[in-house]
Amino acid sequence: MSKKLKKGLIRIIICAVLFILIKIIEALTPLAELKILLLILYLAVYVAISHDIIRNACMNIVHGNMLDENFLMMVASVGAFFIGSYSEGVAVILLYQIGEWFQSYAVGKSRNSIKELMNIRPDYAIVLRDNEEEEVDPDDVSVGETIIVKPGERIPLDGVIAEGTSSLDTMALTGESVPRDVATGDEVISGCVNLSGLLKITVSKEFGQSTVSKILELVENATDKKAESENFISKFARYYTPSVVGAAVLLAIIPSLITGEWLTWIYRALSFLVISCPCALVISIPLSFFGGIGGAGREGILVKGSSFLEQLDKAEIIAMDKTGTLTKGKFGVDRICAMTDEVSEDKLLRIAAAAESYSSHPIAVSIVEHYENMADANMDELKSNIDDITELAGHGIEATIDSNKYYVGNDKLLKDRGLSEAVKPLALDTAGTIVYVADEHKVLGYIVLSDIIKPDSEMAVSSLMAAGIKRIVMLTGDRKATAEAVADKLNIKEYYSDLLPADKVDIVEKLYNDRSESGKLIFVGDGINDAPVLARADIGIAMGGLGSDAAIEAADIVIMTDEPAKIAKAVAISRKTLRIVRENIVFAIGVKLLVLLLAALGFATMWAAVFADVGVAFIAILNAMRALKTS
Repeated sequence: MSKKLKKGLIRIIICAVLFILIKIIEALTPLAELKILLLILYLAVYVAISHDIIRNACMNIVHGNMLDENFLMMVASVGAFFIGSYSEGVAVILLYQIGEWFQSYAVGKSRNSIKELMNIRPDYAIVLRDNEEEEVDPDDVSVGETIIVKPGERIPLDGVIAEGTSSLDTMALTGESVPRDVATGDEVISGCVNLSGLLKITVSKEFGQSTVSKILELVENATDKKAESENFISKFARYYTPSVVGAAVLLAIIPSLITGEWLTWIYRALSFLVISCPCALVISIPLSFFGGIGGAGREGILVKGSSFLEQLDKAEIIAMDKTGTLTKGKFGVDRICAMTDEVSEDKLLRIAAAAESYSSHPIAVSIVEHYENMADANMDELKSNIDDITELAGHGIEATIDSNKYYVGNDKLLKDRGLSEAVKPLALDTAGTIVYVADEHKVLGYIVLSDIIKPDSEMAVSSLMAAGIKRIVMLTGDRKATAEAVADKLNIKEYYSDLLPADKVDIVEKLYNDRSESGKLIFVGDGINDAPVLARADIGIAMGGLGSDAAIEAADIVIMTDEPAKIAKAVAISRKTLRIVRENIVFAIGVKLLVLLLAALGFATMWAAVFADVGVAFIAILNAMRALKTS
């Protein structure tokens, strides 16, 4: 709790205690004997509790903005004193201040949920220059320099570990509680906390382009783009407040001229003014969106504005890129098939691993990693049997192993060696990337590698379908067989394959036209070629953990954990937030209209008016705070 909130709470408690004591004195003593004293006592408490409201109201009047809640409360409370309702005049301001305090507390708590993300900003970086450690501002570190991150310190810049092993706390970035183990050669991103070992990191991005800098920019701008509900409430208050003030003036004058009961109708008009204050709506609606954005941030979902959180509630069609979104974008050996009795599957893998052992191609790395996971794997012994290796760009590897020549690569390599007829039917029907293994005379077999499907992709698709998303469409540049295999595993009925970046834009344009007038189209992607499509969709969602900078810049929502299941989580957070917003709108307007009518007819006292303002605002704010909880 801030000092300002504590000071405000102390003032409210003191004034409330004094108010209760004066009410007791008033109840125990005949009013005629203490009328002047009671006026002085009530006036003293009134000044103590209302001086800031009166000051704000007067300043707003000077600036031409008189019809706000401060003005309404000042007129209502001062008017109550003039007609002799001293206690009600003080009660109006006292209860209003209690409501304002809880409002400030709720806003502060909601802001803290987003400020937690701001704590990832690094204060300094320790850079190694001329073998000396130098503490500098992260902005002063250049790409290629080496920084040192000690246990307990936050990584200030993106880079690659040059030396050391450790565990990283990524909670502030991804919402994940399990530490991530890293070692030499691994990429690390700024904002993570180094938990154990000393790390030397070669900087790969300047601070302005680093992950932490981009996240901070997203968080700082998160409240700039207001939702339609927020804009509606602002416009509503602009017309609503002057209307009810005018109605209150008419209520005080016209019936009084007819009946001559000026005090009665002024009292009703003052109650009318108290009720009319729209603070329950003006505060609780933005607070609901703020809570939703903060709650999403704790789940590793960065929403760039409340307008996108609102649009997510109307999602009808979701188009998803395959590679890097539904799959890891990393190859894994799917199966090994020997095509001759002379070679077993194990030997086929050994030949392929030996041939690929000096290549840095992602396919080669995947084959070698698969071999190294075998129980009897011995990479050093395997390499010692290699006599000669030639890498043929775009084709594969030609290797001499134990005096035998082998070819490991694609169908183009086999075609060059006159062996393509044996594998032609196979290449058309098999899903995944095929790596053939052949000697000088025949094809020995093949290894099928597939892009590994993310563990939560199936759950993501089923959750989105259960949430009522009408169409889920997968887009990919892969061959039809590969796309079909992934779509079948994930139960996606509609997919498009063999797409170029321009083709994706065309399909998203078609899907955009297929949605209903109120429905929204979501596109989810991660690559630089997805940036145009992310920008074209109603809502662009980027996989931010491994995604490209261009995709993150173009997207409206960023999933920092790279988990597609978080898309369904984002939809759930959106729907909960919008449900709370609608509840507050209906509740606040409904209660106010009812009590306004009762006040005009003389059935509602100023105490009821206070409840209709402060009580409704308090309940609406408590309801809005539920948006902070995402479970």
